[in-house]
Order: sequence, then structure tokens, then C-alpha cells
Amino acid sequence: MNALRQLPLPFPYQPSYHPEDFCTALSNESALLWLGRVADWPNGRLALWGGEGRGKTHLLRLWAGRNGATVMEGMLLAGLPDLPASGGIGLDDADAAPEEALFHLINAAAEAHLPLLLSGRTAPARWAVRLPDLASRLRATTAVEIGAPDEALLRSLLARLLADRQIAVAESVQDYLLTRLPRTAGSIREAAARLDRAALAAGGKVTRQIATRVAAEMGAVEDDEDDDAFATTGPVCSPVGPSLL
Repeated sequence: MNALRQLPLPFPYQPSYHPEDFCTALSNESALLWLGRVADWPNGRLALWGGEGRGKTHLLRLWAGRNGATVMEGMLLAGLPDLPASGGIGLDDADAAPEEALFHLINAAAEAHLPLLLSGRTAPARWAVRLPDLASRLRATTAVEIGAPDEALLRSLLARLLADRQIAVAESVQDYLLTRLPRTAGSIREAAARLDRAALAAGGKVTRQIATRVAAEMGAVEDDEDDDAFATTGPVCSPVGPSLL
């Protein structure tokens, strides 16, 4: 009787939002400072904004954990949810929330003196809303941009995403990817997901050949950069510390 072939099983990807997995950088320095000064938020509200994969959700959840705040999802917001007694509210993907529900939440949080932290792809003043009163409140919300990541942050992000997915990728292969992928956080996240699927299909670790194929699929940058351009020794960024939030 032939032995059954053991097939790798896919497991749902669960991102890690632990403090040690968030790296501080110039791109998020301003956001960290504001998150540590809740008492200074005008109108008790603050919005974090920036492109895909820049750490908005991670920072919102870190802030909520440090302050005992309740996390809500913009797309799931409906009516007026039960407000927490203390700590505050973090509304992730607030730009995807239904307008009336978002308007009522902003008002209710203000009346209850609960700090409200929002996140979105763009600054709230630029959200396309129809309700004039909501637009007025969004314009009055202090917005802090999380900027594009630098090379050190991209390296740390790739390493963390691969570790989250339990994918073994040699540093030399990571260096190769980093010199060829589009240098955005979204591209790094997409590459990690593609590498995960490719490794699963191949039934083994990520090889240079697999990395080359993934990079090509994503429009790899072909230039004269040396493969070791991203190579570093020692830590390239510092985890967020308790004094920053």
C-alpha cells in the first residue's frame, strides 16, 4: 500500500500587532508623538492617514491596547454601537464607514468625553461625504500622515511579514527581492502573500527561483543596483516603546 503523500495545508494569515513588531521610523514619528498626547487632541479626535500597508491599523491597535480603548471596524459600523465606559474608541478604516453611523459615533464620543482615533487612506477633510455636518466635523479633525517607508523600514516589514507567515527565506533572497520590488509597503505585503502561496504550492522553502518569478509577476525593477544594496548588519529600526504611546 502506497504511503499517503503529506500535503501542506494553508492556514489563514493572522497579522501580528504586538508592540515589538512595530518599528519606529521618520515616516511614523509624528504619528507616535500625537498618539502619546491624547489630552492635546483638538475636539478629542485624531486621524491617522496614509497609503496601504503603512502601519495605520497596527498603530491604532497599539494605542487602543495601551489606553484600554475599544477597536471598531469602519465597514461594520451601523447605527450607534454601545460606547465603552472609558478608554476611548479606535475606528479602523473609518473612511469606509457609513456616513450617518460615523456622524453619530463622532457626536456620541464627544458627548461622552471619549477620545476617538480614526484611520483612513486619506485625510478626513478629503473624504467624499454628502452630509454637511459630517463634513464639517471631519474638517475639524486633526490629521497626521504616516509617510512612505524608507529602505530600513521596508526591510523590517518584509522580515516581519515572512515571520508572521512562518516562511523561511534566506537573507540573500530577501536582499534580492528588496532591490527589485516596487518600494512601497503595499508591494512588500503583496510579495509576502505571493511567496506564501508559491512556497505552499512547491512544498518547500522559498528559493531564489521562486523569488525571481514573484518579482517578475509584480513588475520587478531592473537596474544596476547591487544585490547587497539593502544588506545591513544589526537592527535597522527600533520597536515602539511604552513611552511613545
